[in-house]
Amino acid sequence: MSRAEDIATGLLGQMLDAGAVRVTPDILQPAGTLLDLYGEDIRARAYVTHDPSLGEMMLRPDFTVPVVQAHMAGGAEPARYAYAGPVFRKQSSLRAREYLQVGYEVFARDMEAAADAEVFALFARLLEGYGLRPVTGDMGLLTAAVAGLSTTERRRAALLRHVWRPKRFRALLERMRGQGPLADDRAALVDRLRAAPVEALMAEAGPHLGLRAEDEIAARVAALLEDAGAAPIPDEQAQALEALLQLAAPARAALAQMRAMGWAALAPALDRLEARLDALDAQGIDTETLPFEASFGRTNMEYYDGFVFGFIARDDLPPVATGGRYDALTAVLGQGRAIPAVGGVIRPDLLAGLEGAA
Repeated sequence: MSRAEDIATGLLGQMLDAGAVRVTPDILQPAGTLLDLYGEDIRARAYVTHDPSLGEMMLRPDFTVPVVQAHMAGGAEPARYAYAGPVFRKQSSLRAREYLQVGYEVFARDMEAAADAEVFALFARLLEGYGLRPVTGDMGLLTAAVAGLSTTERRRAALLRHVWRPKRFRALLERMRGQGPLADDRAALVDRLRAAPVEALMAEAGPHLGLRAEDEIAARVAALLEDAGAAPIPDEQAQALEALLQLAAPARAALAQMRAMGWAALAPALDRLEARLDALDAQGIDTETLPFEASFGRTNMEYYDGFVFGFIARDDLPPVATGGRYDALTAVLGQGRAIPAVGGVIRPDLLAGLEGAA
């Protein structure tokens, strides 16, 4: 048994002692809907194959989505699960393409703050002694801020769709403020579209190639023209959003700074953050010093929609552990049912590497 496997066995045992039931999702998973739930990064790195009987399949790129699918298929009751095993992802570097994950998932109603604190505190105890830097965030704050912008529903939806891609998000925000190169490009395009009927422009473009039908192209043109008529996002709101994205401070101080912004759209999410910090204090976590970064988690799994956290050894390495809340995922896979859920995973191979470097 390798050192990573030995560490995985120990971590799994402690998670089972914490009240979890062990589950072991199949290594070969149906691609389809599950692959769509992972987000752009994991979709690009999943190993996908075709089975003559089962259709498109993939090697398991993580555990959370198949665990949620299995749980929701059996109902939406409270539960705690733990697991350990290999996951598989394509890499563009020398990083491992197959490595172990050990994880813990909590499905629980009416105890969001307590469940968040339970998972984070358990991971903090399991990883004690490795010298890792903890960091927390909250995707719910970012989505609440975008939802509170004074702009069209179409623009808010576009920003929410790209909140996981920071560079694209910033470029969109600048355009919607009427700034940046994208704004100039869009203005030139809109002027061209206004110069002639859609049908004339399509005829001028030459043979119809590609998968989009003519009515889809016409609808896209109409959307561009509608967007061009929208007022710019107010500067004060855009600046407040940018300040939020850059916020990094100890959790209690971060909460106070966000309260001081006076942004009404953030109030419910800030109330949830405060309740979580109180629950973390009750678990023995010092929230006066616990790091909080408002943008943390924006390049991780796209199914997180609330509390997110990580434990980091070095900035040039993947996080040793990550996790978060994914309430909406249970609704997507629940066929009409849903239950709040939070969990996380640890990479034993990275822990073994830290021991070897000590």
